[in-house]
Amino acid sequence: MNRGFYTIMAAQFFSSLADNALLIAAIALLSEMHSPAWMTPLLKLFFVLSYVLLAAFVGAFADAFPKGKVMFITNLIKVVGCALMFFTVHPLIAYAVVGFGAAAYSPAKYGILTELLPPEKLVAANGWIEGLTVGSIIFGTVLGGALVNPHIASALLNFDFPVFDFGINTPTEAALCIITVIYVAAAIFNLNIPDTGARYAHQQRNPIKLIADFGNCFSTLWKDKLGQISLAVTTLFWGAGATLQFIVLKWAEKSLHMPLDKAAILQGVVALGVALGAVGAARFVPLKKSLSVMPLGIVMGLVVMAMTMVTSVWVAYPLLIIIGALSGYFVVPMNALLQHRGHVLMSAGHSIAVQNFNENLSVLTMLVLYAVMVRLNLDVNIVILIFGVFVASIMYLIMRRHAANQREHDSLALIGEHKHDE
Repeated sequence: MNRGFYTIMAAQFFSSLADNALLIAAIALLSEMHSPAWMTPLLKLFFVLSYVLLAAFVGAFADAFPKGKVMFITNLIKVVGCALMFFTVHPLIAYAVVGFGAAAYSPAKYGILTELLPPEKLVAANGWIEGLTVGSIIFGTVLGGALVNPHIASALLNFDFPVFDFGINTPTEAALCIITVIYVAAAIFNLNIPDTGARYAHQQRNPIKLIADFGNCFSTLWKDKLGQISLAVTTLFWGAGATLQFIVLKWAEKSLHMPLDKAAILQGVVALGVALGAVGAARFVPLKKSLSVMPLGIVMGLVVMAMTMVTSVWVAYPLLIIIGALSGYFVVPMNALLQHRGHVLMSAGHSIAVQNFNENLSVLTMLVLYAVMVRLNLDVNIVILIFGVFVASIMYLIMRRHAANQREHDSLALIGEHKHDE
């Protein structure tokens, strides 16, 4: 990997670190406001709404400028969202602005990989990016939990900055200041991302034509025999992963009797498992063998259901690491395959935008269903069982679809194919 790749990784790490710390701070803020429990998963819903609503436009935006410049601009939007929370704008609205920045950031972040690296390095690159992203989730959730911890918050408030008085009077304001500094660190790395020299045809600016173009890209990827399978798997994974974040918090509260700052650490434990699985996939699964990992998705769904029998933290830790490792090991090769097919069939930014649209529509759907189950006061163990059965069943259906595709034509022969001529 070249120097530019490591700069991208550093920028991604700090930006994602701040996103995840901010989520915990926003949950704490909702708690301070005595908001109803069903509003908590809506934070993530508002965050990912932009991924769905802007999908037709962010791909063209990412391909219109050098990717590093796009990442810098969109990171600044995240800073604005964080600042809105500081100025007492409702957390749902403020976190939606952060999601707006993240939605535009993502096509550039992943699209630049296909510009910078050959296809055979994409699984390894995705392993590193996903491993590092998950590392940022670990540190971000732990950092967010630490920042809302009463003892640490008190120490931050007692710190006097020489000469200047910033008027920081509450624990949440102190946490938001620290998170803003992390976003600034990400912006500095964004400015140092090299220009790959990749240029695309002049991008449409007419909204109607952009939507039509997005529709064509959407249709192309779903009709492709490899694209549809990898897209279905990653769509399921991200919807399930976002929901699992909140299930773990509720499960930690009800079954393990843990407060928010401690429960946030369990999210980090899942993320640690994902990082281990991602790095393992990068090391042992070549792009040609990427579809061989699909059965692990079924296993993951079944293992999740074991959470219902756990009441000890010391049993919870290894179980959550196993769940995370299974997730990371099967999603990283799928992600790399999807990027490869998208790059072959269309431009990098557009293919990532289609991927984000599908994945975050899944996140929205699953979070709404989870919020409804919370609103209905369903026991958390019932929710976990429904979740596990759903994931295992959908993965089984996807595998059946792939087997049917293979009977018609050997789609595996398409892996490694070079980009189609325009």
